[in-house]
Amino acid sequence: MQTKIIPQADALALSQRAEDHFFDRKAAAIKGAKLQKAAVAFANADGGEVYVGIADDKAEADPAKRWTGATSIEEYNQHIQALMEVQPALPMEFTFLRVEGKGPFVLRVDVEKSQSVHMTADGTVYERKGAQSLPVTDPERIAALSFAKGATSFEDYPVETSYAEDIVDSPVIADFLAGYSPSTDPLELSINKGLIDRKNFKPKVAGLLLFARDPAGAVPRKCAVRIARYETKEEDPEREHLGFLETIDGPLYQLIHRTVARVTEIMSAIKVWTTDGPKQMEYPPETLWEIVVNAIIHRDYSVSDDVQVLIFDNRIEVVSPGRLPAFVTMQNILDVRYARNPKIVSLLSRYKNPPNKDIGEGLNTAFQRMKDWKLRSPEIYDEGNYVRVVIPHTPLASPQESIMEFLAKHKIITNRQARDITGIKSENAVKSEFYKLRDAGLIEMIPELKGNKAAWRILEKPATGA
Repeated sequence: MQTKIIPQADALALSQRAEDHFFDRKAAAIKGAKLQKAAVAFANADGGEVYVGIADDKAEADPAKRWTGATSIEEYNQHIQALMEVQPALPMEFTFLRVEGKGPFVLRVDVEKSQSVHMTADGTVYERKGAQSLPVTDPERIAALSFAKGATSFEDYPVETSYAEDIVDSPVIADFLAGYSPSTDPLELSINKGLIDRKNFKPKVAGLLLFARDPAGAVPRKCAVRIARYETKEEDPEREHLGFLETIDGPLYQLIHRTVARVTEIMSAIKVWTTDGPKQMEYPPETLWEIVVNAIIHRDYSVSDDVQVLIFDNRIEVVSPGRLPAFVTMQNILDVRYARNPKIVSLLSRYKNPPNKDIGEGLNTAFQRMKDWKLRSPEIYDEGNYVRVVIPHTPLASPQESIMEFLAKHKIITNRQARDITGIKSENAVKSEFYKLRDAGLIEMIPELKGNKAAWRILEKPATGA
């Protein structure tokens, strides 16, 4: 166990930091059972840090007075002993923090996400959900958690052909640490967060993906994003439909931002018919962002393939390598969460403006924003070794409602326009919707327009005499 001296500014930042999925702080007087609860919850989820000796917001309103640890390191012996009683043994490290060499000590407990299911001394299993450590009492849920933790993540694999310097000497990690609290150096962070193998000092996949200058050249698997523009609405596009294909790579934080920016740029050049007329293809920014983020940070990096973003005339498809992880299914994907790559998820969350801000709620946000924009929800498909998310540019309204809304703003509507605004792919299926509206006495076909120029208009009611 080491003692680290930190500046007053770092202590204040820790005292002000809000508790979340990866961070908790407890008063020095906390009982061993409650400390076990927090540590077990982190180990059973995605890992995290517990700071013992920093008062809770409710106990002390002034952040400057929250740093109220122990006067000596020995006073934490009972806390450490309590954590040692957890079974199986927790994957954790202890560090004592002191402000500029004076004042009380705070105990930092770094808990890694474990491949085992841990329980407190009284036999209770806890799991971290957001800022809470919640008990898991359902035997089926505990069994599912055990199954989930049986898988090893490729992010933990050391890369024998790379060197520790690929991470610790990178300007990417230097930029990341410029806003990191408490202040630390690249080597210390890399070791404490498991980005470098302690035995041979070889970098692990997670460290290279996050902080190497060129992850695509360092990681022995494909790990970039491939964007394809298909100038069609067909389900199975042909080669002649391919407008262009390009690859975006780089460290994960930059990769996410570059991908979303490029897709947004490409969309702005695509015109789609809406009930208001032709407009640029546009989606809720949160929807595109969250789906791209999920595809990049939760993909299986042991699969040697890139994330694919396929842009069509009427939809966007995001394809992520890897199956749905562990107990996640098509039925519960919006209700449960599982981090296939917990180190990546955790460290990305420590950026000043984290791309995964709403951890565990990203897909829910994506779906809700589509509803807010009155667009149909994304569709998720489990395709063997890939997960495909389709974001349709289709209104939430029924086909007949969309047709009538369009005609309320335009004089006529063609079959092609109706297919665009309703999302219906079949020409005959759209004709069927026209016929239903005709039979209801709402629209009529324009007599003088025949063949491929055929169109419909609102049926004008004959004036009634007095």
